[in-house]
Amino acid sequence: MSAIAFGGSLRRVRFLHEVHAGLLRWTAPHPEWQANAPAESPADWPREVGCVLSHARGGTVLIDPLIPPDRGAFLGELDGQIRMRGASVSVVTTIGFHRRSRDELAERYGARTSRARSALPAGVEPLPIRGAGETMFWLPDHAAIVTGDRIIGAGGGGLRLCPESWLAYLPSGLNLATLRERLHPLLELPIERVLVSHGDPVLSGGRSALAEALA
Repeated sequence: MSAIAFGGSLRRVRFLHEVHAGLLRWTAPHPEWQANAPAESPADWPREVGCVLSHARGGTVLIDPLIPPDRGAFLGELDGQIRMRGASVSVVTTIGFHRRSRDELAERYGARTSRARSALPAGVEPLPIRGAGETMFWLPDHAAIVTGDRIIGAGGGGLRLCPESWLAYLPSGLNLATLRERLHPLLELPIERVLVSHGDPVLSGGRSALAEALA
């Protein structure tokens, strides 16, 4: 934790927030965020992006990690989590754009970076979305799915698909209608939590929120 001035006093800031036993989330400002980006444009996302730490059965995994500006305080807190568990570490990303702090943290913790099923610890299952340039992660012990850019937070605590403009760079030519079809199998999972990179996470009723987004 770090101390910052607030109203003439000091308050403690904790970076990592436990959203379920052994499942933590934090946010950090995106380094390429643009103020006043046109709505639904490729640059239209909230400044803060979400990152995940899961103490899975077979080890600790960091998903889409981004180091906040207060590096020292954050890394001290993250080091504490890694030491407390004392397990092997994996650092993975859902999408190529989210490799921002991957290599630095992998070197720091001697971590694996492969998201292949055989390389991940027990309790972490990759879910590649065909043609979408993204691999989501299912954390069965937490009934949680971690998404990258294809499912994002919506106003009112719900979920939505990404703007169609976010798909334009994909060589597959994927559009939102096809993406919706390819995401439908996710509804077979007993999802309680959806941890998104962009927007607010859904911490209960995740399957219903996802079903509504895909309707």
